[in-house]
Amino acid sequence: MIVTVSGLPGSGTTTVSTLLAKRYAMEMISAGEVFRTLAKERGVSLAEFGEMAEKDDSIDIQIDKRQQEIAATRDNIILEGRLAGHMAPLALKVWLKAPVEVRVQRIVGRESTSFGQAMKETLEREASESLRYREIHGIDIGDLSIYDLVIDSNRWNQFQIVHVISSGIDAFMNKGGERTVESS
Repeated sequence: MIVTVSGLPGSGTTTVSTLLAKRYAMEMISAGEVFRTLAKERGVSLAEFGEMAEKDDSIDIQIDKRQQEIAATRDNIILEGRLAGHMAPLALKVWLKAPVEVRVQRIVGRESTSFGQAMKETLEREASESLRYREIHGIDIGDLSIYDLVIDSNRWNQFQIVHVISSGIDAFMNKGGERTVESS
């Protein structure tokens, strides 16, 4: 089984994916961690690396191809990342959402930055990513229609979210992990 967990920065995707991976003994593959590692290796901030990625499509393409390869060749994994749901068509797809102020406060809690600076960088990063996703893949990141579950992470804590997703996973597995097309 493959589960994708996607959402904008600070929505809780990494925390929830980690808990799900432990609960179901699944491996977690994080696109965001790959992106952060590449930025760190180059000695630049996430915002600077986002600007670099705007000029060099190979950065996004490299991360996306890796997730597609993993989804096509492995099972029992959680793919965590903004476009993970688009990279694994047969997965159970989850999107976590929260208001930008809530997400930025979470980012401030994990990084050494002010709220104002984090807000500025988050909005710049999201605009940069939205542009790149549209230009490279033709994906509108705001279109949530591909997701099986859309959960407000401001309304629920991480354990409650895992419980909701677990219900989806259990139902998905009881159907044999097969996607069905329902007629209207």
